[in-house]
Amino acid sequence: MSGVEAAARALVGVRFRLHGRDPVHGLDCVGLVAAATGRDAPTGYGWRSGDAGPVSALLDAQFPRGEDAPGAVMLLRAGPGQLHLAIRVSDGIVHADAGLRRVAWRPGAPPWPVLGYWKGEG
Repeated sequence: MSGVEAAARALVGVRFRLHGRDPVHGLDCVGLVAAATGRDAPTGYGWRSGDAGPVSALLDAQFPRGEDAPGAVMLLRAGPGQLHLAIRVSDGIVHADAGLRRVAWRPGAPPWPVLGYWKGEG
């Protein structure tokens, strides 16, 4: 198991908090990726704009492009005009689920279109 996958799994159950960057107080999807990868959370992004270009550029600045593999950072289109991040794990994804109000593991393929993968390791 990759270090990023293990770190993401360890965060399952942490409460959801919009703009949350600390597992003690809660995480959103950006905070989850920062905590699982040990990187700084990006700022100045527009997740609800639906424009994946600027978000992809922010991810490119933090991570090398990758593929669908455990430990990968995933950019997803969660709905019209809404982007979302998750961590690929060997049997699904870990993401900050606003509906469940916590970081959750979701088995299988993500239910949203994948816009890109970045290597969470290295």
